[in-house]
Amino acid sequence: MINSLYLRLNLTAILVICVFLAATATVLDNAYWEGSKLALRERMLGMIYQLLTASQITEQGQLLMPLPTDLPAPQLALPKSGWYAFVSHPPDTQPIWRSPSLIPLATPEAFPVSVGEKHWQELHLADGKAYYLLGFGFQRTVKSGIYPFNFYLLTELAPIENDLRVFRQQLWSGLAGAAILLLTVQTWLMRWGLRPLRQVGKELSAIEDGTATQITGYYPYEVKKLTDRINILLEQERARQTRYRNALADLAHSLKTPLAVLLTGNETHEELTQTVHEQATRMLRIVERQLQRAGASGSAIAPPVAVAQLCERIIASLNKVYRWKNIHVHCHIDPALHLRIDEADLIEILGNVLDNAFKWSQSQIVLSSHKHGSFVVLKIDDDGPGILKEDIHRILMRGVRADESTPGHGIGLSVVAEIIDAYQGELNIGVSELGGALVELKFNEG
Repeated sequence: MINSLYLRLNLTAILVICVFLAATATVLDNAYWEGSKLALRERMLGMIYQLLTASQITEQGQLLMPLPTDLPAPQLALPKSGWYAFVSHPPDTQPIWRSPSLIPLATPEAFPVSVGEKHWQELHLADGKAYYLLGFGFQRTVKSGIYPFNFYLLTELAPIENDLRVFRQQLWSGLAGAAILLLTVQTWLMRWGLRPLRQVGKELSAIEDGTATQITGYYPYEVKKLTDRINILLEQERARQTRYRNALADLAHSLKTPLAVLLTGNETHEELTQTVHEQATRMLRIVERQLQRAGASGSAIAPPVAVAQLCERIIASLNKVYRWKNIHVHCHIDPALHLRIDEADLIEILGNVLDNAFKWSQSQIVLSSHKHGSFVVLKIDDDGPGILKEDIHRILMRGVRADESTPGHGIGLSVVAEIIDAYQGELNIGVSELGGALVELKFNEG
């Protein structure tokens, strides 16, 4: 198996060109040969008609042919000229007249033809040459009766065979030149067409060597879709590594306080047991939360998720949790909308945002979606007290929370922002038309 796209395309192109040119040569060769034979037939038929016009029939039914000097074709008067004629009186096939050109040669065996019939036949004579024989049935009516005659015209095929040989030489030399030109152009086009892929390979090598971080070259549309996806994967991998480092740093920082409490505690045995239980529970929650944050996949190759169905599942769960508030949720998300995102990540995002909306809304929540360029935008509006503008930036900062030890339904807006950022999206918070908070989630689908 050839493990090179360039060689595969070139070999395929060479095979196609060779087959095409061979088929073209065969068709042209056959067409030229058949056309030459057709032209020869027309010429022979015209000469037969001239002989018929020049011939005469006596009252006794005798055929009178013109003198050699008066023959319609000078070739018929020259011995071995390549053009020969003879006439028979059916049903007898023996010639009653032969052209002077045929006198040195043996008369070929004639085939019978009916009156008005034209018949061509290719034959080989004793001299080893190929000939074309035309027979034409003819009759004349005089006072003494009706007299039929068969006129025959014989010619050599050597001239048109020589013409065919010359044509073939010119045809094959021309096609060979065309093949060389086409293969040269094809090779250049292959190199030019595959140059973007070679350039992508060079840029990927640079990324592996650490001298580059992304594919930055300008590429055709078909290749650009590939390079954009590769860049997205690279960005997601870097974001994932950053989340792992941040999660470890936050974990270490968050564990300092409960560890310090355990190490410096001077309580009684009963108090120490309670302290150990409280701090161990706190550390377990911290570890679970940091693992959740580090586990956001940010995969651009995840299977598509039906957003409307997922929202309905989350809303159904939250309606049970907050059934005492009697919240009315209006979901206007297109049922056909799908996002290429890990389902667990989308559940964390929507679960956290919708939980906040349920927690703070007075009576209603509105979900909607639309497309903006290459982004899919999800909007969650509520009629709660909203979020102050000066607090928006603070609550989106990584690590800023009211209480790290307090368990909650979601993982915090800062972590939601990190997950969305892993998908090259955006999280925006504003003022809703309902009077509360507006959370806008943008996902890059480009």
